[in-house]
Amino acid sequence: MPKSKRIVIKIGSSLLANSELLTPRWAFIQQLLSDVKDLRDDGYEVLICSSGAVALGLSTIGETPETAGLRDKQAAAACGMPILLNAYKQVAHEFGFDIAQVLVTLRDLEDRRRFLNTKNTVHRLLQAGITPIVNENDSITTEEIRVGDNDRLAAKVAQMVQAETLVILTCVDGLYTRDPSEPGAELVETVNDVTEFLEVTKGVSSLGSGGMLTKMQAANMAQNAGCTTIIGNGEAERPVMSLLDGTRKHTRCIANAKPASDWTAWLTDRLQMAGSLVVSEACADALCRKERGVLREDIQSIQGTFVRGDVLHIYDDNGNERARGLANFTAEETLILARNKDIPTKQLLGFQTNATIISRDNIVVLDGRHIHWDTPPDSELEQIETR
Repeated sequence: MPKSKRIVIKIGSSLLANSELLTPRWAFIQQLLSDVKDLRDDGYEVLICSSGAVALGLSTIGETPETAGLRDKQAAAACGMPILLNAYKQVAHEFGFDIAQVLVTLRDLEDRRRFLNTKNTVHRLLQAGITPIVNENDSITTEEIRVGDNDRLAAKVAQMVQAETLVILTCVDGLYTRDPSEPGAELVETVNDVTEFLEVTKGVSSLGSGGMLTKMQAANMAQNAGCTTIIGNGEAERPVMSLLDGTRKHTRCIANAKPASDWTAWLTDRLQMAGSLVVSEACADALCRKERGVLREDIQSIQGTFVRGDVLHIYDDNGNERARGLANFTAEETLILARNKDIPTKQLLGFQTNATIISRDNIVVLDGRHIHWDTPPDSELEQIETR
């Protein structure tokens, strides 16, 4: 299927907020939306994933990036979001187009029904010629239930709308072979396999919540959905257009030639681990051959407080992640079934059902294109006694 003429642009906080005054950087916003206008005139639909609300609201509540705690950041987001949207609104009006705010939470992206509802809203805005400004709803999220960075959120949005390009504007020229401040650091111009560079992607800016690691994770998610990611410095004239036309330095993460389906990309590219299972080696091998799903007698341990419909990470007993799939039961129900393998499910749960924990049709086997997650520590796993 040909990709749509859609571009997602992710903007870091350090580009939108003055680091000392914590006020909008109007000149940057002007340059950014000038490029958005040019893209729209060229027939592209543009979405913006914008950081900046927390940073712009800190001074309102008398805090700084160094002193703000979680409650401070939630309050700052509530104060900063109107400032941020007003800036976008004013400048977009100068260029003759309109914007809309789309606030999302982790569950809006990880729960399939809510994901589709969000997708429908975004598509309706694009249909009306409106540029969505997408941001995490930081005023109500906590550390346990937040996406945590707008890089991966932007990749989810790119996947959602089947964008052809994800542009991540940051404060460096792209991915380097080591910290760019160190001697001998070289810009990586093209990336096909992001896993080769995960060890060199450390560090977070004072105003932002993501470093180069989250940008590589986002690039991997976009690649899987057939979207090319461009990472470059936003401190330039024509910050977006000069990256797209290749007139200045950047890192380009090439999309997979055979992208995953929408369903597969949504299921495999997670923002947070809802829960996990460790299964027997025999079960893991059967999953990879797509012979069957996960049965209660396959389970060796369980992690997380997941609910029905959550995506679970499936590991073999050597700690290798092999697949991901949708849970048919809650964590509590799964634990009861796994610990009582010989007792009928109706007697255990009060209703008649088979004891397939994850159905075969709701499992995706991981391949080399995915970043695998480490199995949770043993202390976080509920061990199941095998009979």
